Amino acid sequence: MAAAAPRQRRSYCQRRNPWTDEGHSGARVDVTVGSGTLHISTGQLARFADGAAVVKHGETSVMVTAVSKGRGGSPASFLPLTVDYRQKAAAAGRIPTNYLRRELGPTDSEVLISRMIDRSLRPLFPSGYYCDTQIMCNLLAVDGIMDPGIASINAASAALSLSDIPWNGPVGAVLVGFIDGEVVINPSRKDLRRSMLQLVVSAAEQSKVVMLEASAENISQANFQKAVKDGVKHAQHIISSIKDLQKSHGKPKRDTLPPASVDSEIEETLKSLAFTKITDVFSDDTHHKISRDNAIQEIKEEVSVKIRESFPDRDTSSLSEMFSSLTKQVFRDLIFSRNLRCDGRELTQIRPIACQVNLFPPLHGSALFQRGQTQVLTTVTFDSPDSAAKVDAFSAIMSGIREKNFFLHYEFPPYATNETGRPGAIGRRELGHGALAEKALRPVIPLNYPFTIRLTSEVLESNGSSSMASACGGSLALLDAGVPIAEPVAGVAIGLVTNCDQSTGNVTDYRILTDLLGIEDYMGDMDFKLAGTKSGVTALQADIKLPGIPLNIVMESIQRASDAKSKIIDIMNETLSRPRLGQKENRPVLEKLEIPVNRRAKFLGVGGFNIKKITADTGVIVSPLDENTYQLFAPNQMAMDEAKERVDELLQDEKEPVLEFGAIYQAKIVEIKDFGVMVELYPSMPPALLHNSQLDLRKISHPSALNLSVGQEISVKYFGRDPATGQMRLSRKVLQSTAAAIAKTIGGERS
Repeated sequence: MAAAAPRQRRSYCQRRNPWTDEGHSGARVDVTVGSGTLHISTGQLARFADGAAVVKHGETSVMVTAVSKGRGGSPASFLPLTVDYRQKAAAAGRIPTNYLRRELGPTDSEVLISRMIDRSLRPLFPSGYYCDTQIMCNLLAVDGIMDPGIASINAASAALSLSDIPWNGPVGAVLVGFIDGEVVINPSRKDLRRSMLQLVVSAAEQSKVVMLEASAENISQANFQKAVKDGVKHAQHIISSIKDLQKSHGKPKRDTLPPASVDSEIEETLKSLAFTKITDVFSDDTHHKISRDNAIQEIKEEVSVKIRESFPDRDTSSLSEMFSSLTKQVFRDLIFSRNLRCDGRELTQIRPIACQVNLFPPLHGSALFQRGQTQVLTTVTFDSPDSAAKVDAFSAIMSGIREKNFFLHYEFPPYATNETGRPGAIGRRELGHGALAEKALRPVIPLNYPFTIRLTSEVLESNGSSSMASACGGSLALLDAGVPIAEPVAGVAIGLVTNCDQSTGNVTDYRILTDLLGIEDYMGDMDFKLAGTKSGVTALQADIKLPGIPLNIVMESIQRASDAKSKIIDIMNETLSRPRLGQKENRPVLEKLEIPVNRRAKFLGVGGFNIKKITADTGVIVSPLDENTYQLFAPNQMAMDEAKERVDELLQDEKEPVLEFGAIYQAKIVEIKDFGVMVELYPSMPPALLHNSQLDLRKISHPSALNLSVGQEISVKYFGRDPATGQMRLSRKVLQSTAAAIAKTIGGERS
């Protein structure tokens, strides 16, 4: 019998031609989710891409394209997936306000949404597919009502499903809110202002959870779990619609090259040489992160040398990958067999925790949080309201927030993991970790707090869950700074190892790990980070490496995390449980100052010279609140006292005689202008304008018509101050009338 011909991948010309074939005008499916409808279409735009889809939600439209080069089988050990989400100002009817008037580098918001899309898609790529893959999200129109990030996840899911790229989707994504005690699916931006919760749920078929991202106003655990369940339920409708579109307009999936064959003899030799040694290392709980890594590396080098000596004529290029696979399998099997972890902890046990506050008295607030071998230094800095972080214009349109008076910056230097590297611009990982810790703490910050708060979290040692350590340390630092936060906040990372049915992919056995180690994150299947107070949840981020996990595991993980964070808060409270009483000497001071309208000119000086000089000499920032009120921000009380002395001096110089309405005064001309003369009533008073219309009974166009000169003294009558400008109202012409003869004359020696 003749051997079957090898299967050939169809060339581009043999595929359906989207420009000439029937149905080239495109196709669309509609799905009702919550109170709105998603329109998912394909076939009209970007047809050179492997897959393209447009999702319209309300009047917000997003086009996502998917392109992947090659067929897999490369020796890489990871999927080089790039997700590029860019916000186009034109989509919102705006022109960028930068110098070039065009979109520049990605903003923080774009990076965070790109990460969220990536985490929703990456777990569903087949194992061994390591081709360069790019997902590009193009915002076509934004109405400012519906979230384009959610539409982008669904459009990316549709684009990959419709393409010939191997992918085990689709997924569906929804935004879940909790308003007035009810779960709301895909709420509008206006509704989100009243929502206690902003939860993004990405789910796969069979109600499996792929990705979770949440920020909440201390929502209860029961309501949070209900929101997750409802989000997964509604995501199934989107999945069904994408599958319908895929059946009618999807491309056949491309053939992928099989993984490189493994030499079974080398594999068995590797196992016989390394298995026991690797087991001994992972069973020795005296190891720390560096010593454990070094021990495994030594075993790898020793075994590699022996195998190459034993098989000099064999290809050993895949030896490193085989060793990594064996190491991972041993690590996971030990957890299942012993219900113990490599550091000797039980599955629900938290690492030892130590806390310190007020480490550096010159700082406004500081704390050191140590959990196992993860150490984070957090510091609090107060500054004036003018220092609030400005939000990019597009994000301001979408969120309605133009500036933030509380923000957290997360730093992860290379020495934290005993590595070297060049410090530079913040990476996507650091940005994501900082945003998560910020979301965890924001709900407990008092509304309308008078200062801008910058919280800096620097990871000094890292062995897992540094973002949650940042939330714990940040809570302590805020208390040390005297910020009256609503409740202390703590966070913890939950891990997962599973055994799955190879044919169905369903989880057959699992272990949930409380307080995740770095190696457990690397070897495991999930990094589930949850933060909150004792009474509720404030933030969540779930990174899942499997193509979805069942809801019961998610619910159990939430419960484990809630129990753990309560224990952590108890430990933190032993160090500091409430805001520090009394102000530190270096704490900034904020006061308001009332300046009469008629004294503003002297207080401000020409071009604001006086207040600029106060700032330069004392460091006190003067900001106008309204026409009469100014705000003084001082770095400390001493600077405030000095600035107030300066202000008193200015206002003291400004003291002037009290003028009587209707009285007549001798005024000295100090300047002649085209429209009048500037006169001085007293040396301590600023010159006032006597307009041409008030100089004489006759109409004149210039003061020279009356032979007036600088230094000449004239009589004027005082009619109070203009209520709008505060300027004096003077008249000379009224004294030229008959009634002026009986007016009260007030003279006197000029001082």
